[in-house]
Amino acid sequence: MTTVGFLYPGHFAEDEFPRMEVILDTTIRLVVNRTEPGEDDRRPDTLRTLGEPERLAAGVEELRRAGVESVVWASTGGSFVYGWEGAHGQTTALARAAGLPASSASLGFVQAVRALGAARVAVAATYPEEIARLFSEFLAAAGIDVVATHSGGVTTAAEAAAWGPDRLKELAVAADRPEADAVLLPDTALHTTAHICDLEELLAKPVLTANQVTVFEALRLARRRTWAPQLGTLFAAREAPPAPVGWRPAGE
Repeated sequence: MTTVGFLYPGHFAEDEFPRMEVILDTTIRLVVNRTEPGEDDRRPDTLRTLGEPERLAAGVEELRRAGVESVVWASTGGSFVYGWEGAHGQTTALARAAGLPASSASLGFVQAVRALGAARVAVAATYPEEIARLFSEFLAAAGIDVVATHSGGVTTAAEAAAWGPDRLKELAVAADRPEADAVLLPDTALHTTAHICDLEELLAKPVLTANQVTVFEALRLARRRTWAPQLGTLFAAREAPPAPVGWRPAGE
């Protein structure tokens, strides 16, 4: 049994994790501990407060009792607003508090892009323009070429959590560019688990979504690989795939 843990802010899309647990190998357990979400307002200062080390450290004891092997801070906005160096400092503090390997959704996106071998990406962000730009700058600092950034202008996680598949498709299509090897949806408040393969088929390229990437990162830290093509190309290869050439959606 491999057990991994997540600190998730609030309750907007935490139900994504039990859905993914059902799809994954039966020997994988996903444990979620909700942190205090604070003010639901997507401004840089609010997101920094959301990811303060003290707030995250307060949530790790329950995960330790559950026997988790790694911990991931499941908030993209609450990590990339600290910048590339700051996000690493945040997870270093979390690892010390937990006594376990730790990471964040933002750093998970970097690892997932590298696992796909993608050289260029497009960002389909629900966030306001300023926040979406900060995520693209974070990726650029990691050496990832961001060819387009599209902002959905959503100012609260509650609004993003209410989006259905049609809104997700509109967002992804608006962000996509022919030269992008993958499209990234960085909001952990979005419900995307049931729609990843549909998005990949629509765009004819890999799609990375925040909660999907967060689980991939937790399993990577626990040194557990698994095969779950229902969760898209990221989980469709038993080994990390090469750079996408003549890509086809998972399952074809």
